[in-house]
Order: sequence, then C-alpha cells, then structure tokens
Amino acid sequence: MEEVRESSAWVARNASHVTIDSSGIEKVVEKMQDSIPKVEWDYEGIHYFDNGPLTVQYLFVLDALNFCFWPDKDLNYDNLAMGLKEALLNDNSALEADRLQKYTGPQLRELLQWPRPLPLEEERVRLLHEVGFELERSFEGKASKLVESCGKSAVKLVALITRHFPGFRDHSVYKGHQVFLYKRAQIFAADLWGAFKGQGYGGFNDISSITMFADYIVPAVLQQLGVLKYSSTLASIIEARNEIGAGTEEEVELRACSIYAVEKMRELLSKKSGKQVLSVELDLWLWSVGVKCQSLQHHRTLSIYY
Repeated sequence: MEEVRESSAWVARNASHVTIDSSGIEKVVEKMQDSIPKVEWDYEGIHYFDNGPLTVQYLFVLDALNFCFWPDKDLNYDNLAMGLKEALLNDNSALEADRLQKYTGPQLRELLQWPRPLPLEEERVRLLHEVGFELERSFEGKASKLVESCGKSAVKLVALITRHFPGFRDHSVYKGHQVFLYKRAQIFAADLWGAFKGQGYGGFNDISSITMFADYIVPAVLQQLGVLKYSSTLASIIEARNEIGAGTEEEVELRACSIYAVEKMRELLSKKSGKQVLSVELDLWLWSVGVKCQSLQHHRTLSIYY
C-alpha cells in the first residue's frame, strides 16, 4: 500500500486540475471533534452474510463487479449487493467457480434481477469468467482459500489479488509516473474486515495499511466539504455531466488527490485524538454521506476499476 500512498502523493504535488485545501481538512477534522461518525459496515442490511466461506465468495464476486453504475440512473451498488445476495439465498451454488466461468450477459442480468443490459456488461461477464477460472486454477475454486493464503495480512491479500486477477490491477500512468490505486482489491480486504468484524476471515493485523477507495462518490464529497478544489475547467466538465476519459490527467488527479487528502485527514485526526484512525473508517463515513446526497455532482468515467 506504500505504492498507493507514495504515487498518490506524487500526483497531489504535481496536479494541474485538483488541489487539496489544508484549511478545508482542518475545518472538517475540527467538526468531527476527534472521532469519525460511526457507520456500521452493513448499515443498510443489503449484504449476504453467513459467517463462513460462502460470505467470502460472495464478497469477492461483489467486488469483482463493483464498478461503473452511473450510466444507468436507476442502478447503484445496492442493486448489485442485494441481487447477488438474493441469488445466493435462492441457490447457494450460484457463485461457485465453475458456474462463474459460464455466465452470459443475459444470465448475469437474470441473476441480479436487472431488466436491461448492464453498463459495461461484456466486461462484467469477462471479469466473472476471470475470477471463476483463476479461483479454480489456484485456490480450489474458493475465495476463502485465497484469503487463508495471505496469513492475516491485508497488504498480502491485495498483492495476491493483483498478481492473480488482472481485472483488479487498477493503475495508471500520470505525467510519466506509474500511479497505483487498487480500489477494488483494497475494498475486498475492507469488506472482509467489516463483515467479519475484524475476526476470522476478516482478521487482518495490518488493516491500518489500507487506504481509502478512490471511486467517483468520495472525491465529490471531499469537494463538497471544501477539502478538494477543482480548476474552473474541471468543475465545468463535472457540472455539465460530460464524460472524463479513463487515464486522463483530470481523472487520475481526482482519484489520487482523494487518497492523499484522506491520508492527511487521517493523520490530523489521529494527532488530535491521540488514537489510531483508519482510512477504511473515514472512507465508509465519506461514502455514506455521498450516497445520501441526491444532488451530489460526481465525475463520470467509463472504467472497470470503480
């Protein structure tokens, strides 16, 4: 995760379109009064949980597909989480590795009870096949075996996932520098930690290494809070709901500066409170604020990474 922190810091130092306002960070931390507002991991009750290996399989498939909902205004993360949960409750073999390799677009829609083609549907199907194939080839078909092989290290888990599953290799090149973001690989570790309450499959001795998860909701919340400032050109593009290309300077800056800003918030909060503060918890709070805000203006990028 040092690669994520260091490369994001480099982007923040060299950014042309997004700046981090340190006084904005101080104001937000001041309002928090030394503690992050408590948000339970499954506060909406939308996830499958049986306290065992099937939950791990569910979360891995969920995080393999957890990207790019915005092109369909009625679709969001909750539809994916609940759709997969219902599928498992109806048929507990629905997410077995051999079946993941065979799903078609229409079958995935049926699984999620979604009435029309999903955004980036072909990519979603390809990633399901990739997950099923590699789980079968290297981990006896079980995401739980993948987790067991990381020795209670979230950092090792992220490294294992990005080594074995190309669809999780979330990085870009920015002004000639490679930038590592690893949103979905990190969020799988965080989901395990949240679901299992830091025990069993979610028992990581280095959960503090995980950064925030650079998506399109949290940057918009940080901007609304006065932590991020956009150039007038970038602000106009977002307000006009125009698409920003994947890998462009603007897109990389939005994501990397969010990671760097949350790290700075975490450091300041930790210093003021004298307690350990986790980026995971800050991210969950910021994300929960964003999804409740109907008028949130977020950037629009077609990407399999978030």
